[in-house]
Amino acid sequence: MSAFTIEDARKTARLGRLAMDDTELQARVPQLANILTFVEQLKEVDTSTTEPLANVVDIALCLRDDVVNDGNQQQAVLANAPEALEGFFVVPKVVE
Repeated sequence: MSAFTIEDARKTARLGRLAMDDTELQARVPQLANILTFVEQLKEVDTSTTEPLANVVDIALCLRDDVVNDGNQQQAVLANAPEALEGFFVVPKVVE
């Protein structure tokens, strides 16, 4: 793996929508390089005989019946709407 540079850190910050100056970026380069080194180590672990799992604790999930309902919350939901009419959201016309 190639060395993690300040340009890589700058690109990572931009992709994460983080505003960072060069001083902050320079401080993050070793930290990000360490993270990437650790990820490379994880790639070397043989997981071919390991079954995928959803939870590390062997418990049964409590499931409820999948029943369709309207939630009886129409007024509460519409209270958040900028505009409502006859129990529905009013939205701008998008097709002309």
